[in-house]
Amino acid sequence: MNLLLNIIWLICGGFLICVEYIVSSLLLMITIVGIPFGFQTLKLSMLALCPFGREIRSCPGDGGCLSVLMNIIWILVGGIWISLSHLAFGVLLCITVIGIPFGLQHFKLAGLALTPLYNKYNTDMIVWSLWIKCSVLRAFVTA
Repeated sequence: MNLLLNIIWLICGGFLICVEYIVSSLLLMITIVGIPFGFQTLKLSMLALCPFGREIRSCPGDGGCLSVLMNIIWILVGGIWISLSHLAFGVLLCITVIGIPFGLQHFKLAGLALTPLYNKYNTDMIVWSLWIKCSVLRAFVTA
């Protein structure tokens, strides 16, 4: 199910958002100060390609005062524009009933685009859901 949703996601604006993240990452990596922001936007571009089935964890104790300062710099440099593009795509997709799940993903990514530093993205939920589905299938087949 996640694969199908991710394919539809790419058609409904996910690819454009990924390209936007990659372009902003390359522009940020031109300067030495922008390298940490560039790496973070590369992580967000991979999340923007396949957001369904991914879990996002906030790590508030990891960065301390430095993470707050870097997130403020990020908002001023480019985070606000990427967040606004997510909001625009989210509103456009929520107009239709079919687009509501995709619009909600854009709203989730809009919050991440404002403060991307010191968040962890993982795919543990995909592995766990596949394990549950396989075990349920085995239970029905053997019964």
